[in-house]
Amino acid sequence: MTALFIIIAAIVLLVIGYVAYGAWLAKQWGIDPTKKTPAIEMEDGVDYVAASPVVLMGHHFSSIAGAGPINGPIQASVFGWLPVFLWCIIGGIFFGGVQDFGSLFASIRNEGKSVGEIIKSSMGRRAQKLFTIFALLVLILVIASFVNVVAGTFYTAADAEVTFGFATNPTGNQTTAIISVLFIVMAIIYGMLTNRLGMKTVPATILGIIGIVISVVIGLNVGLAMGRTAWIILVGVYITIASLLPVWIMLQPRDYLSSFLLYGMIALALIGIVLSAFTGSTIFEIPMFTGWNTSIGTLFPALFITVACGACSGFHSLIATGTSSKQLASEADAKPIGYGSMLIESALGIISLIAVGMVYTKYLNGEFGSPAAAFAGGIALMFGSETSSVYGTIYALLTLAVSVFALTSLDTGTRLSRFMFSELFLKEDEKSYKDADGIRRVLAHPLVGTAIMVIIGCVLGGLSLSQIWGLFGAANQLLAGIALMAVAAWLGNVGKNNKMFYIPMVFMLVATLTSLVITVKNKIALVGAGSAAWGDWFQLCLAAAMIVLAIFLVVEGIQVFSKQLKEKKA
Repeated sequence: MTALFIIIAAIVLLVIGYVAYGAWLAKQWGIDPTKKTPAIEMEDGVDYVAASPVVLMGHHFSSIAGAGPINGPIQASVFGWLPVFLWCIIGGIFFGGVQDFGSLFASIRNEGKSVGEIIKSSMGRRAQKLFTIFALLVLILVIASFVNVVAGTFYTAADAEVTFGFATNPTGNQTTAIISVLFIVMAIIYGMLTNRLGMKTVPATILGIIGIVISVVIGLNVGLAMGRTAWIILVGVYITIASLLPVWIMLQPRDYLSSFLLYGMIALALIGIVLSAFTGSTIFEIPMFTGWNTSIGTLFPALFITVACGACSGFHSLIATGTSSKQLASEADAKPIGYGSMLIESALGIISLIAVGMVYTKYLNGEFGSPAAAFAGGIALMFGSETSSVYGTIYALLTLAVSVFALTSLDTGTRLSRFMFSELFLKEDEKSYKDADGIRRVLAHPLVGTAIMVIIGCVLGGLSLSQIWGLFGAANQLLAGIALMAVAAWLGNVGKNNKMFYIPMVFMLVATLTSLVITVKNKIALVGAGSAAWGDWFQLCLAAAMIVLAIFLVVEGIQVFSKQLKEKKA
């Protein structure tokens, strides 16, 4: 019954937060459904393409979810269920939701421009360049983390020597692999049907869902097998191509169709929680609180870094201002898409916490290869024993859902990398690489920037997830603090209420800078002892670079807020 109580309390609190606090934010900022959005005014058929609310919700939600709200809360469960529950709820309503909604609103009022461009308008060009460099470092970690997750969900140790092959009686990973490939094909077909052949959303969606069912049936009988390195290379090629295609071919349809998997996964988990509560088929094993010090560090800052996307994520601000703002058809959609998606993700974080609670002893003993596997195993166990066919089918479907969302975040993250890498080498009066000259023209070219980011990300993706995730969490949360600062500065400049940003901004900056300092200290100790591997050197250098960049940006932000305060007093 503990699990049922936790999920009911979470849903009630998140709904109250959306209705009450979300409406207050919209009123404070002046959301105006009559204003034309950039997707309407600047439509170009490539990046600026207006989407229906349900399609854009699918894109935005799938992109921000990724594997984050599954990996983070599960890894943080070592503190007990209560700290994770409280941070997902409080963080989602007052931290992450404010950042996501505010970033989306600021972008649509600035021609759909990125956080970096918003920083330029409110904090200056130097701050913009520093932020762009910082964001690119975070995006490298996003690509590395999710490439690692995807390869892990497609690959099994038995495939180590396999170059390429189909497998009958497939493992869950092999099933996930072939369904994911078929999913990409379906997305392209859906995009063509709706954007070139004029098919309406409802019939196209029905065909898409039928296609998903057929793909699942195929995948349960025939799997796709390749080695881990081969999968990393293939995923790298895919995200490179996907990030360069017009959004209507791949991004919009794939994310929209994948959202049905996510909704289905959430519904399945809720049904399982209710069943297990009344049948007693599984037991929620996580203690309420285990202590201030655990295997992943002290509660502050480790909890707030590890939970990441389940409560607050800087990556969301990049998505909101990089792709979603360019597809928003009406400002009326900003609240459900910007604020609502974050709260649904917080609910998914709570579901992940409950899922691992059903297999917690096995998870702590290392019987699951990854948090995603523990998530799938925990929910599947609510419906049947590990030897049952029901367990195997549900486990495969849930593993598929995790890999699909990780791929979705990869798609979007790589596209954002393309935007921001080009911005870094363009002068103020230059709109694209065609306006630049010399080496800047080459570096600002979309293909060059994409290739550089993907290659670095895939190489790092070869590291273990534990080496990447801790640094990704800190970098991601620090990006959230900077994004909160950027939107707060912009709101102050245009005369709107920005006080709701102050506490989240300061808290996220302090927590993440503390975590990065701890990382630097620990890695220096390893270097001094002569036991540092190249992964330790990488974490040391990247953490130190992010600390320096963040300090410069914080100083710039303090100067802006001081100026606003003086002008207000005057």
